[in-house]
Amino acid sequence: MKILLSGGGTGGHIFPAVAIADALKQKYSDAEILFVGAKGRMEMEKVPQAGYNIKGLWISGFRRKLDKRNIAFPFKLISSLLVARQIINDFKPGIAIGTGGYASGPTLYMASRKGVPTLILEQNSYPGITNRLLSRTVDTVCVAYPGMEKYFDKDKIVVTGSPIREQISKSNIPKKKACEFFHLDHKKPIMLIIGGSQGALGINRAISANIKQLCEVGLQILWQTGTESFEESEKLVNDNNLSDHVFVHKFIMRMEMAYAAADFVVSRSGAIALAEIVQLEKPAIFIPLPTAAEDHQTKNAMSLVDGGAALVLKEKEAPNKLMSLVNHFMLDENKKSELIMNIRDFKTPDATKAIVGQAVKLLKR
Repeated sequence: MKILLSGGGTGGHIFPAVAIADALKQKYSDAEILFVGAKGRMEMEKVPQAGYNIKGLWISGFRRKLDKRNIAFPFKLISSLLVARQIINDFKPGIAIGTGGYASGPTLYMASRKGVPTLILEQNSYPGITNRLLSRTVDTVCVAYPGMEKYFDKDKIVVTGSPIREQISKSNIPKKKACEFFHLDHKKPIMLIIGGSQGALGINRAISANIKQLCEVGLQILWQTGTESFEESEKLVNDNNLSDHVFVHKFIMRMEMAYAAADFVVSRSGAIALAEIVQLEKPAIFIPLPTAAEDHQTKNAMSLVDGGAALVLKEKEAPNKLMSLVNHFMLDENKKSELIMNIRDFKTPDATKAIVGQAVKLLKR
């Protein structure tokens, strides 16, 4: 059993690919699994850390604005197609699975050309250009949201949800224990702020602008700032004597503990964060990354907002409007309960298991 996976560039592509690989390895203990990534991108480090081999392609994205770096793109694409073809010829996979990212385009395209059964995962409510192109040749398209027929062949679509880390999806940690882990008072409401593994400058600015008011209403704040904003945020907290209310972290390793402690979340709306928040039924205020490709983070968030399951703020409006949303929704138990009730409609069964099930169908074929 040989399985080829490709996905990278961001944690939102890498971690689902690793989750799928882990599940396939559990099902087929003797399976040989190989990843294909983009040279110089984070998957070249993260995938080996997860215990899998990876080969790199010389590939990057095409910038839509006039940029001299686009000159090299055709050469990178041709090189990557040739290398991907050679990898497939040498490895001879029984299936190829793509979770998005630069390298998945050449890899999945060449796999489908070589007659290898192929499956792609689209976790956003608005698909990227790579998956839109690949959907024409792959066998199965697993998606996180219903209504994707406007982008993909309806006969190829399977709604599976987004794979998330097992320690989060299976988490059943009592709030009191989680609060003790972070030295929080479990009797007071707790606001969790996450902006992805690198932090989010726009979210951090909105929190900084409202930090005193948030503390004045009795909130405790568990704040993942990212590396760049950490020192500035920590200084702000110390200068205002708020260290008993605000707990600043560069990066939170134990996210299952953070979610268990939180009464509500302020977050970007990338596919992984959104999937985790839905799975754990957390009321959330989403502040989408305005520069995300095709504004897909806003589209992700709006899929929940339209169902009365979350709130959304534009980044430029967040400093002025965040406090109002916190007061009127997150500190109102009835409105918060309504958000929790509605978010349950967006939960899917075990996404990783569902995707592996589709992969097994292709393997048996």
